[in-house]
Amino acid sequence: MQTKFIFALGLAVALSAPVAAVAQSAQTKATVDSAKAAGIVGEQADGFLGLVTAAADPAIKAAVAETNAGRAQIYSEAAAKNGVTPAAAGAAAFESVVKAKLRPGDYYRPAGGGWTRK
Repeated sequence: MQTKFIFALGLAVALSAPVAAVAQSAQTKATVDSAKAAGIVGEQADGFLGLVTAAADPAIKAAVAETNAGRAQIYSEAAAKNGVTPAAAGAAAFESVVKAKLRPGDYYRPAGGGWTRK
């Protein structure tokens, strides 16, 4: 239990640090934030962004891919430091960091579930 808490705490600190340069450009962040507000993009239980609707503009799809690539790098680094898989790091990030930052109206997809609006 203590190891899980330390891992979650370490991951939370890592994800709250200024990683925007690694994870995404300012334009990408603005595109993703706008798409989230429009209900086109949502957060998934695996720690990655997903398309709520398949009818997303190519620029939105590219922004999601860029953000997810940055997140994959962060999860891999966190996993290596904590002796877990990148998938476990992504899931822990969703539970300990991302989920808490969801705003009313944001979409998220819990593990094994469909898209849900907060």
